[in-house]
Amino acid sequence: MKVTTPLVLIFFLFFQSINAQEPDLKIPKRIYTTKSIGQAKAPVIDGIIDDASWDLVEWNSDYTEYSPDENTAPSQETKFKIVYDQKHLYIGIRAIDKAADSIVKRLSRRDGFEGDWVEINIDSYHDLRTAFSFTMTAAGVKGDELASDNGNNWDESWNPIWFAKTSVDDEGYSVEMKIPLSQLRFGKSKEQIWGLQLQRYFFRKNERSLWQRVPRDAPGWISEFGELHGLIDLEPQKQLEIQPFGLAKLDTYPKEDGNPFRDGSDFKLNGGLDAKIGITNDLTLDLTVNPDFGQVEADPAAIALDGFEIFFNEQRPFFVENNNIFNYQISNSEAGDTFGSDNLFFSRRIGRSPQGYPDTEDGEFVNQPNNTSILGAAKFSGKTKNGWSIGILESITANEYATIDNNGNRREELVEPLTNYFLGRLQKDFNERNTFVGGIFTATNRNLTDNLQFLHKSAYTGGLDFKHQWSDRAWYVGGNVVFSRVEGSKEAIQSTQESLRHLFGRVDATHLEVDPNKTSLTGTGGNIQIGKQAKGHWRFESGFTWRSPELELNDMGFQRQADDLRHYTWVGYRTLKPFSVFRQLGLNYNHWSAWDFESNHNLMQFNTNSWAQFKNNWRANLGITYLPTNQSTVQLRGGPRIKNSQILSYFSRLGTDDRKKVSFSLRSNGGKTFDDSFSYFSLGVGVSYQPTNALQVSIFPQYRINDDKLQFVDNIESNNQTNYVNGTIAQRTLSMSMRLNYTINPNLTIQYYGEPFISRGRYSEFKTVVSPQANSFKDRIQLFNDNQISFDTNDDSYLIDSNTDGTTDYQFGNPDFSYVQFRSNLVMRWEYIPGSEVFLVWSQGVSGNADPNYKLFKGLDNQILGEKKDNTFLIKVTYRFML
Repeated sequence: MKVTTPLVLIFFLFFQSINAQEPDLKIPKRIYTTKSIGQAKAPVIDGIIDDASWDLVEWNSDYTEYSPDENTAPSQETKFKIVYDQKHLYIGIRAIDKAADSIVKRLSRRDGFEGDWVEINIDSYHDLRTAFSFTMTAAGVKGDELASDNGNNWDESWNPIWFAKTSVDDEGYSVEMKIPLSQLRFGKSKEQIWGLQLQRYFFRKNERSLWQRVPRDAPGWISEFGELHGLIDLEPQKQLEIQPFGLAKLDTYPKEDGNPFRDGSDFKLNGGLDAKIGITNDLTLDLTVNPDFGQVEADPAAIALDGFEIFFNEQRPFFVENNNIFNYQISNSEAGDTFGSDNLFFSRRIGRSPQGYPDTEDGEFVNQPNNTSILGAAKFSGKTKNGWSIGILESITANEYATIDNNGNRREELVEPLTNYFLGRLQKDFNERNTFVGGIFTATNRNLTDNLQFLHKSAYTGGLDFKHQWSDRAWYVGGNVVFSRVEGSKEAIQSTQESLRHLFGRVDATHLEVDPNKTSLTGTGGNIQIGKQAKGHWRFESGFTWRSPELELNDMGFQRQADDLRHYTWVGYRTLKPFSVFRQLGLNYNHWSAWDFESNHNLMQFNTNSWAQFKNNWRANLGITYLPTNQSTVQLRGGPRIKNSQILSYFSRLGTDDRKKVSFSLRSNGGKTFDDSFSYFSLGVGVSYQPTNALQVSIFPQYRINDDKLQFVDNIESNNQTNYVNGTIAQRTLSMSMRLNYTINPNLTIQYYGEPFISRGRYSEFKTVVSPQANSFKDRIQLFNDNQISFDTNDDSYLIDSNTDGTTDYQFGNPDFSYVQFRSNLVMRWEYIPGSEVFLVWSQGVSGNADPNYKLFKGLDNQILGEKKDNTFLIKVTYRFML
């Protein structure tokens, strides 16, 4: 801290001087004035802008290029008209193209944004932070997104009902849109003033042009919009939509002799309901009853050897939509590498896999549920015109029971209790939308029985956050504080104290101690940062984040580790105009330092990286990281803090022009310690092929090498001492993701995803850690010699005779592994009327363990090609009523 604090002060003064030298350029706001069509006939949405009602307003044009060369004339002219009635907003856009036969009309499913397209963004709140985006491609594919955080967050899961058509002629293409006002959010006033932006993407030149100019060094997107005037006496439209669904599902799998739960197939019928109810025009209630997410793509395969939970993104539509309102990241930063996935709300906790498992005897079979049933969930969310953002989520998951069969006699055992999840989020804009303050509160309450006392009975988290911007939003200061409290049995709280996230029993931690009598834990965390985000080539951010040892968020949130205090700084430079061979170029510098609450300095890390887009539309990234200080408090799983060797690492990526029919990408990263105790390398090659406008195929094979001479195996008590057993691992991982997208028409698509995956680890050179703080790696460990270690083939375990007296002191199992997985989804989606869909799904998968002695391809062959697979066939039908 003594070194980095002066650095932060120097950077702050440096950028203040830069800011003073930069011109304060004010871009005038453009205004478009619309008119009501009154009693005239509404435009027919056919893609041809020839209805009489369009003549009520004049064309507006004069777009400005945004990229690659900002504030220049675009290659092609674009113009538009906007009219309205009491129920709808109508937009007509004319995209002139001097070579109309070259317009690119690539097909994709909704939100694909392929080929040429035009777009309108509407800030109907006029809060300068939130916008509704509607996109239409020349091929007739719709896209819609809800933008928030001044354009830093775009939610593609938002799927409003609206209508649009495209037509192509000799002079270009035309788009007509009809947007129901019920799909927008606005307050009640005599005349509405909305933020407005229109954008065109000209595919052949990879060029974007805008109606309202936005400089490349602007502080955001939505705050820079022009304005839409002329909306008189609009009545807010309350939204009411109901979407029931029906589902038929057949699971087939290899039959297991003697197992009554694995007879080869299962069939079920199911149904549920989703609804959107406009409480006011600003605030919406979303409901789901007995939801099913069978059409959602499977998570990618992954394996972790560090003991921590792997973070997977949410994919279920109910939880993804409007997630920006509920999001509460603790340490979000431009520098990254600050536990960026830590969040008070991690929606995948709702409907998670059951956390318990029944007690069984030999010969018993178990039918364990894969997921917890969500009985129902509700979200109340929105934003009022006076700047209040509100989000409330309530969900109840069911008691889940495992069924145990003992020669035909069956019993049930609770493996996940009835649980209530609650979240409330509130935020207020003021000071002309330059300052935001907010708060959040979550509660998890479980109805526990005796066999589930290892779970928390209740868990509560909360926080306060703020952000203040000044100098036309170029500068900002922000932060948050959070707290957590978990309550439960002595068993549950002791388990939390001893978990890998906390390790209160770590042998050399004088500030931590396991208290077996505790029935609650209360912790805190937070983040504070200052930065420059606009005006000129230079930007920066510096901050400090912390997690107290007692902080525990994982009942309803996601948290990787506690007992951490961390400083970070990022400085970035980027070009604003094309030059030489570059369309755009960026350079970055980052550094991080971390301590625990005992003031041990555990991390010092430096990084520099660059990114570039070339004039031929190739892209490249390159970064180098130096880690001179790397102390781990978790590597020995409760053992002493251990020093790791200095390491130098890199990452790189090269991608060709992804607009071409064939494009390639090459990704690589690797690193090596100076003493050769650890090294890794990965290489991935991506190929994408688009033979027609309707078909796209891509593959991405990836190979990773991980060689670590200090891979944890086990902590074993023997002769009144703990032996911290580690080994040298040679881990090899091979995977290949495959995707196929075939678009028959904008409303009928077929998508395939598949990924074979194998990760094999072979261990050798077993050792114990004897001096964890020694400067030399060789002095930190003691290798077992041939007289001390032997292998028992019958028991598949290693026997250790430490003092070579002929008596085994302790033993541990063979840690070699070869984990294989294959997952695939084939989905046909048909939107037969706007908002109503049919899904036909075929999911296939298999996972298991291959012989670690096999080579990778033989392991894949034996476990994937040589094994019968689990299959799921699903038909899901939804119908969306607009009332």
